[in-house]
Amino acid sequence: MKIIDRKVLAEYLSHYISYLNVKDIEANIELPSLDINYTYAFPCYKLAKQEKKSPNLIAENLKEKFILPDFIEKVEVNGPYLNFRVGAKHILKNIFDLNEDYAKTRDNLERQSFKPLKIVIEYPSPNTNKPLHFGHIRNMLIGSTISNLFNYLGHQVYQVNLNNDRGIHICKSMLAYKKWGNNQEPDIKSDHFVGKSYVRYNLEETKDSSLQEEVTTMLKLWEQKDPETRRLWEKMNKWALDGFKETYKELDITFDKEYFESDLYLKGKEKVLEGLSKDIFVKREDGAIIAKLKERVNLPDKVLLRSDGTSIYITQDIYLAYQKKEDYDYDRSIYVVGNEQDLYFKQLFAVLDMIGFEEDKYHFSYGMVSLPEGKMKSREGTIVDADDVIKEIKLLALKEVSKRYPDLSDDEKFRRAEIIGKAALRFYILKFSPKSEFVFNPRESISFEGETGPYIQYVYARIESIINKSSQKIDLDIDYSLLNHEKELNLIKYLNYFPEKVKQTINTYGIHLIPQYLLTLCQVFNSFYGACLVISEDKNLERARLLLIRCVQIVIKTGLSLLGIKTLNKM
Repeated sequence: MKIIDRKVLAEYLSHYISYLNVKDIEANIELPSLDINYTYAFPCYKLAKQEKKSPNLIAENLKEKFILPDFIEKVEVNGPYLNFRVGAKHILKNIFDLNEDYAKTRDNLERQSFKPLKIVIEYPSPNTNKPLHFGHIRNMLIGSTISNLFNYLGHQVYQVNLNNDRGIHICKSMLAYKKWGNNQEPDIKSDHFVGKSYVRYNLEETKDSSLQEEVTTMLKLWEQKDPETRRLWEKMNKWALDGFKETYKELDITFDKEYFESDLYLKGKEKVLEGLSKDIFVKREDGAIIAKLKERVNLPDKVLLRSDGTSIYITQDIYLAYQKKEDYDYDRSIYVVGNEQDLYFKQLFAVLDMIGFEEDKYHFSYGMVSLPEGKMKSREGTIVDADDVIKEIKLLALKEVSKRYPDLSDDEKFRRAEIIGKAALRFYILKFSPKSEFVFNPRESISFEGETGPYIQYVYARIESIINKSSQKIDLDIDYSLLNHEKELNLIKYLNYFPEKVKQTINTYGIHLIPQYLLTLCQVFNSFYGACLVISEDKNLERARLLLIRCVQIVIKTGLSLLGIKTLNKM
């Protein structure tokens, strides 16, 4: 069974266009607009120079030569364009037979040559001095979605998390608790409790700058393994980590392994000192060890160890790269981190290359997200916590479900609100290009109309309702020639693009392409449903259209599952 995409069509065309390779032909194939009932279009402009003929004539000549393969139902010349329609039977049979595997099947040759990659995806890498904030939500949804996509396509994915549990920022929370915490145990969610101390420290520091010296002293005591300092660190660290676990569970996030900066920084220092001994790195006059990157790769020089010998963030990251390689022998290491760290990762990768660690490493950079109230600042305590956003979305979903379906039991209302709320949050955030910055509007995200997750879920449930109204069996034994309405052809055409869209998403890391595809698919479905009755007196036509909308449902469910979103048969 062969999934038809531009590559398959290019391979077919290459038999007739010998002077272009398959890649060049594939790059030239276009997707027609939705009002054109053909699946692919091939413009012949590029052939005119070689053949010394007009593109229109070349298109006509090519069509006369074609021996159509079984997957091409029709070919038409339109000026300089060759338009190809993939057969409805081929598309619907693929979807119905393969079900949720529809977008990952390769032809026999590709299956034989396909080698799954081992991919390590690192996220969200929180600091243990405060709770996960709203920005972490985007990080986690990107990390889990890209993991889902690589998994879906047959790669071996390892999701890992680095806990930044040491350093000057951690000591700020510790010092504040030591001075003003009165040995109190958490009376709120434990990571939020730790975060209160971080806010307190920053408030007090504005009044007393000598606190900076105390924090530096505490960091040195920690590195010297002072028992009292270590006991306080272990207690507050556990509070933070326990709170994180609750938030991960809310978002269905799990990890194959969690790393801790406190376990890595000393070995990172060894790597830096080893580089110094080999003259790869240099020591400044003040004693700091730096990587000279300006002359090498035109990046700012990077400090690797402070002048007092204490580690910084990059120290442990250098060793972690080696540790992940040892643990998983990966083919690619992906770091999901916001774009404010773009320069840092260029420096990190350059430093790793300098010491001979030239593995495939990729920084999945993404833009910041804010709320209508504006930008968040954790130091001032105006941060928007991830837990608060999740709670608000669930409450909004519960209100919407209760308003629409007042007769449901409380348990069913809560069940639906849980699924719809998570869909609202995930879809709204993932529909934006990772590179973009945007404002998250909770009320807008929960709408059953517009570009939202609940809207996609609603279309799925609507299809289920239509199917349940029919007594006809859904199978492949239909008259495909009955599916000839313009809106049917548009819908079938768009279904064919799903595997290609998944492949494009992985190749470009453009995870917003899946939500955008689903939105368009649902719009095309609604246009079809407004023009074509499914439940009909003509039972042959009814059975044909039932198969078509079942295939739409399969693709919606598959696409949503890649985003970590569940479907509902009833909204």
